[in-house]
Amino acid sequence: MIFSKLFLYRGKRKRVEGRAVLCILCCLFSLILSCSTNSTKRVEIPTYVGVDPREEMVRRDNVASIQSTFSIEFERDGGVIKGDAALQVTPDALSLRIYSLGFLVAEVTSDDTITKSDPPIDRNRLVMLVDGIRNSFFWWSIKGYDVQEDEKTYRLSNSWRSLILDKRTLLPEKQIIELEDGKQLNVVYEEPEHIGGIWFPSKMRIGLSRQSVSLKIRTLTVTPR
Repeated sequence: MIFSKLFLYRGKRKRVEGRAVLCILCCLFSLILSCSTNSTKRVEIPTYVGVDPREEMVRRDNVASIQSTFSIEFERDGGVIKGDAALQVTPDALSLRIYSLGFLVAEVTSDDTITKSDPPIDRNRLVMLVDGIRNSFFWWSIKGYDVQEDEKTYRLSNSWRSLILDKRTLLPEKQIIELEDGKQLNVVYEEPEHIGGIWFPSKMRIGLSRQSVSLKIRTLTVTPR
């Protein structure tokens, strides 16, 4: 009888201990799942419905320089050349290094007085890499513009640049830059992401004649004035 009672007591104790362990495991699983969900929580892009685009352009204009790394693709007549790049750019100057398989293959520098490339590259590609990239990253640097709007976009235009902004996010969708020889640089922006603490298009495609340069941004560091 004593053994029977002892057996029943031990059985109940094991069941209680088993339930306690199961409860602890469930709590731990819920905690891990909650942490995982919070760590991967998507940052929602802010909206600016009803905000004057001029205000956003002024707010963005406090940037002194931008440093970025990105993958880069050159396209011409159906052919594609891929690489990686490191950029340091201001509204007036640019330093760009292009790598292939980890090796430096080209370097481009430009300021108010001179543009250099090592090795020398053709003029159209140089224009895309200098004027195209600088104005693409500093898209808010357009001055003396008029504003037009439709249902979904704002169009900011002066005598040589046109910038199209998404009305909801005030981020760029497209830019057209008129060159001195009558040609146009066409910039298309895609996939806004929260990079380096700001919202910025993570993809850009710069086209000129039958050539284009596509960028996929990996890192972005903005230095304020």
